[in-house]
Amino acid sequence: MNYSYDEDLAARIRSYVESKISFSEKKMFGGLCFLVFGNMCCGIIKDALMARVGPDKYADCLARANVKEMNFTGKPMTGMVYVEPKGIEEEKDLHAWLDICIDFANTLPPK
Repeated sequence: MNYSYDEDLAARIRSYVESKISFSEKKMFGGLCFLVFGNMCCGIIKDALMARVGPDKYADCLARANVKEMNFTGKPMTGMVYVEPKGIEEEKDLHAWLDICIDFANTLPPK
């Protein structure tokens, strides 16, 4: 499988996430995923952030600018969204998304 993801975005994510929590990385979905306690937290597909926001915050996150539903299998994956590059240009915006993802990952039991 060809894994295509923005290396600069990966470095930005690593820099922030490692200051918050222990994580691991795994190539999945044709991109790169970041896992917290073995659960997917967020990832990168090409140049978009794949954000696991959880079902409770899904509708609010989907309503934001530069966000679209994650539709990997032909139907939306509730609890996960894509954030387009324009929505994460600023570090504060990327960090806000990553905080949402980390907060949700912390609600899941470790794998």
